[in-house]
Amino acid sequence: MNISMKLNTRKITAILLLSITSIFSSFAEEGMLIPSLIGAFEDDMKAMGMKLSAEDIYSVNNSSLKDAILHFGGGCTAELVSSQGLLLTNHHCGYSQIQSHSSLENNYLKNGFWAKNRSEELKNLGLTASRIVRIQDVTLAVLEGTKGLSQSSKLLKMQENIVILIDDAMRGNGYSADIKAFNYGNDFYMIVKETFDDVRLVGTPPNSIGKFGGDTDNWVWPRHTGDFSVFRVYANANNQPAGISDDNVPYKPLHFLPVSVKNRVPGEFTMIYGFPGSTEQHLTSENLRYIIDQERPARISMRDKSLSVINAGMRSSDLIRIQYSSKQARIANGWKKWIGQIGGLKTVNAIQIKLDREKKYNDMAATKTEWQETYGSVIKEMNELVTQYKDVDFGYSMAIEYLYVGPEVFKQARNLNLFLVNFNKFEKNGTLDAEIEKQIKGAKGFFKNYNADIDKEIFILLTEEYVKQVGDGPLPERLKNTSAQDLADKIFKKSILTDEARFVKFMNKLKAKSIKKLQKKDLGFILWADANDKFRSEILPGIRTYKGAMNQLLKTYVKGRMVMFPEEKMWPDANSTMRITYGKLEGSAPIDGMAYTEHTTLKGIIAKNNSDNPDYELLPRMRELAKKKDYGSYAQDGELWVCFTGSNHTTGGNSGSPVIDAEGNLMGLNFDRTWESTMSDYMFDASRCRNIAVDIRYVLWVMDRYSGAKHLVDEMVLVK
Repeated sequence: MNISMKLNTRKITAILLLSITSIFSSFAEEGMLIPSLIGAFEDDMKAMGMKLSAEDIYSVNNSSLKDAILHFGGGCTAELVSSQGLLLTNHHCGYSQIQSHSSLENNYLKNGFWAKNRSEELKNLGLTASRIVRIQDVTLAVLEGTKGLSQSSKLLKMQENIVILIDDAMRGNGYSADIKAFNYGNDFYMIVKETFDDVRLVGTPPNSIGKFGGDTDNWVWPRHTGDFSVFRVYANANNQPAGISDDNVPYKPLHFLPVSVKNRVPGEFTMIYGFPGSTEQHLTSENLRYIIDQERPARISMRDKSLSVINAGMRSSDLIRIQYSSKQARIANGWKKWIGQIGGLKTVNAIQIKLDREKKYNDMAATKTEWQETYGSVIKEMNELVTQYKDVDFGYSMAIEYLYVGPEVFKQARNLNLFLVNFNKFEKNGTLDAEIEKQIKGAKGFFKNYNADIDKEIFILLTEEYVKQVGDGPLPERLKNTSAQDLADKIFKKSILTDEARFVKFMNKLKAKSIKKLQKKDLGFILWADANDKFRSEILPGIRTYKGAMNQLLKTYVKGRMVMFPEEKMWPDANSTMRITYGKLEGSAPIDGMAYTEHTTLKGIIAKNNSDNPDYELLPRMRELAKKKDYGSYAQDGELWVCFTGSNHTTGGNSGSPVIDAEGNLMGLNFDRTWESTMSDYMFDASRCRNIAVDIRYVLWVMDRYSGAKHLVDEMVLVK
């Protein structure tokens, strides 16, 4: 970047910070803030009780809180809590790793696991943890040289600029870099990160703690879930990222979070630092209406049917429970969230709120000719676009539920197809035998956690529901003309995709001729191929056109909000980049006549366990310690806090995020929202939206008193 560009960038950033400060002067809870701009909010945060400086929170030149916050597995957040790379995240974030190491002989899901020393810590192929090095506004640099160009030429020039910027950022340092659009392309930020590939499982509580409450309590308050797991980041001898190796040593972080065991005070300052996944705060009234009335109910119905089969299977067998626990959690999480979203949006009359906001926007646009010309029709165009493409969007959503979330036979078909399309290449370069071995090894992992009877039931129910929901939409002829039962009987009796022995036999005798036979005779593969062809040829083009057109309109709409309402609060939708949100430790009163306190205690765990609900099962040790009130040094006023709520704006991806107190100490691990809060992906209501965290003192108690892993607590710096 040239000198003049740097000066211009600083000038623009200074103006942006000045305007943001005034915009946020009277708000605290809503918004997911870009850490590099946190200085604009320092005064407001300090007015709420924060003792830190903006430099303490985010700094490029010095160590800061930023350096203790890691992107865990690409979908969750984790935090470093010791000088030896000890890492905390949610139990559900580490669940697939916990599950992969579990067996009937070593049932870590049921009994928990705690490494007594470094040699017992378990390696996890493919698991990563990334530290953000810096976040840089590169809007001017991305747009350099694009003035006056056509749209297609502009996009090409922007891409050229992005490639140069990324190359410069990565040169000679071992980092990776990416440039993401914010505010639908009104702004661009470069994210430079350092990714660690050796992240080992150190400990996990049993499911009776880590998943306490199960589906019954998911997204619901009061909550009593010890949703945490413990990992450790490893690096090479130079403290740099390296592949998994016995030669690696624990990573020495630039910063790690001290752990607060102080008493909590309702109303005290809280801050969450993490990687929220996605929000859509700018949807129009018609878009929200479509989601509430059609899209979400249909997806819920699809998952109802999958869960009815999986839940029954898990209740019938310990083996099935191990095989399907992680899958069930993934499916159920979205299912219950969507139910809460619909309820919350209807309760606050979200569509009417949108209509009122749209009128306000249009009325303001009408006050100036230039505004009317630029912004006056954008809301109308967005609503009309939704009406035009909602059938396309609905077909896409149903296909995702059927082909990607539904029967696992389709997952196996998809994986096999990726191999088959490269068959000739493997044969020519002499790697075919090695690739076949990879497929066989992968299949063994797949079938280890697969039950064909369960998948057959899911296939029948979801095929029937998919055909019913899509109606006259793009369906393969076989789905239109053959009953789901007949298809299932043939597929699960003969397909290589549903039986390990048949699959391995096919791979061991693989030739070009057998591939052609598979493509003509194996009904499981044929059905997936037909459905996939329909998806790619008739659904994806339409959805891409729709999303592309809507994003352009949203870019104009958001720009209009910035221009016409400079005094109003504005923040970029979450996009899996690092963000900060702040609020207070507080309860809520989302339902008439009912108030939620801000915390729960161990007493609530025992009370729930006294019911017959299997989601509240405990291992005997929990009741023994509770009866003795053996809380160690982790109690407050004679009670052991388990979870608490705060008025912090969170979403998916914030799972595992640290809840940080006014001094920068770790208070707890964010893991959920109240059911009334799930609407916050679309609309945040400060009076009812609350995040849920497990209190770090309960985490320490489970490690120390319950599990006998005090050596891990001793690694941390406790603040009393």
